[in-house]
Amino acid sequence: MHIVLVEPEIPYNTGNIARTCAVTGSALHLVKPLGFSVEDRYLKRAGLDYWHLVDIHYYDSFQELRDNYDNRFFYVTTKGRRSYSEAAYRPDDFLVFGKETAGLPKELLAANPDYCIRIPMINEARSLNLSNSVAIVLYEAWRQLGFQE
Repeated sequence: MHIVLVEPEIPYNTGNIARTCAVTGSALHLVKPLGFSVEDRYLKRAGLDYWHLVDIHYYDSFQELRDNYDNRFFYVTTKGRRSYSEAAYRPDDFLVFGKETAGLPKELLAANPDYCIRIPMINEARSLNLSNSVAIVLYEAWRQLGFQE
């Protein structure tokens, strides 16, 4: 699986997500601008000693990432029409998450309505923590794939 973070802002979240990618064998794709330095001590601490297990890629824009892959992309958003658990995942799918304060760009969601998925939550809640969201969706995809290592 591939995890994409579009303009992540909080180093703790990205570090936790890197650790989740490491333990699931998933690649991590970071789309700039990042809201922190990759040398940030909080980022490093959150990822613990798992950094050598993370296949990490950096892009200057989301379009640059899309130009390099012909895979399916799922866009995780509170505006998705269907639940993340309704999607049938493949091992080479990309799961795309937006920045903590704003989510994914509206234009991106509008251009891909059939691939927008959401994590159900009560109406009064705005969103989940980014690293929790990645773990929820990634582990569902991994479960569907039989936890293939």
